[in-house]
Amino acid sequence: MTSHPATRLPVSLLDRANTIEGASEAEVLRGVIARAQRAEQLGYSRFWVAEHHGVPGIAGSTPTLLMSAIAAATDRLRVGSGGVMLPNHQPLVVAEQTATLQALFPGRIDLGLGRSVGFTPAVRAALRRDKEAAQQFPQDLAELLGFLGGTGPFTARPQDHAATPVFVLATGQGLRWAAEAGLAVVVGGPSLYQRGGEAGHEGLARYRRDFRPSPWFAEPYVIVSANLAVADTREAARDLVLPEAWALAQSRVKGEFRALEPARDVRAVMRGECDAGSVTDRDRRRVEENLASGIHGTPDEVREAVESLVDFTGADELLVTGGMSDPAGQRRSDELVAGLFA
Repeated sequence: MTSHPATRLPVSLLDRANTIEGASEAEVLRGVIARAQRAEQLGYSRFWVAEHHGVPGIAGSTPTLLMSAIAAATDRLRVGSGGVMLPNHQPLVVAEQTATLQALFPGRIDLGLGRSVGFTPAVRAALRRDKEAAQQFPQDLAELLGFLGGTGPFTARPQDHAATPVFVLATGQGLRWAAEAGLAVVVGGPSLYQRGGEAGHEGLARYRRDFRPSPWFAEPYVIVSANLAVADTREAARDLVLPEAWALAQSRVKGEFRALEPARDVRAVMRGECDAGSVTDRDRRRVEENLASGIHGTPDEVREAVESLVDFTGADELLVTGGMSDPAGQRRSDELVAGLFA
């Protein structure tokens, strides 16, 4: 596999608009826009937002609306979705919203698509969808591309003329669908860190082999996403990612993803130093597993880990993800990451 030096990678940010204890949801959303403005100044390539419904720990529910606000507040930064969950929507509506954004902010809009449906029966009912809606993703994707590319049963307005790059948040079958449609892919998750001695990512090798050029991409394009935090010490970097790792672990027990707590409070709970219910060894293992499914450390440690990840995947771009409850620490991390790669 050809080695891609990590220091030459385009680097982008995904902000899920995680809620933070003590901050209102409006403050969180304004913070996302402010972070995007800083990202532009730091030289990041893209800034993406995501779609979640009815999640107490996430304020970002409508990516296209938030994209519009971010694009209006920046000048050069590419703005996109990571992603719009296509099974939740009619393909025509997604195409019209995307094309409208592209018309208003030409050359700056990306469309990342996922295939998840609402996490609870109540959310799925409110969206007028069921679990089986995800199985329609290939057909919905083809219909959406028809509207964006001008080959649909009628002309969607405004016309996009395939100007908006389309990315698939892909695992398994998603990689095959993206290859057949000639789209870029975004890959992430624990499999990137549990490699079992493999020389390269088999799914991405198949994606590149089976890729068919399209109006959107002439060649395969791979974005690798990673929960990533950098600080001046390894302990400080761990504190940045610990609150989300804890929230994810607790969601397995309590059934919902809650607002991120300060790292010092999470440490106290895990050590049994406060009256917040018993913490089991299984809880602690889940937290450590979540921490291991990402990258955190000093600049040198993170550079080495990212270079290994890029070598394994052959990635063309790095998408930095992960929520933090420490705004100042997040700003510092963004600055350090930009200094390393952007």
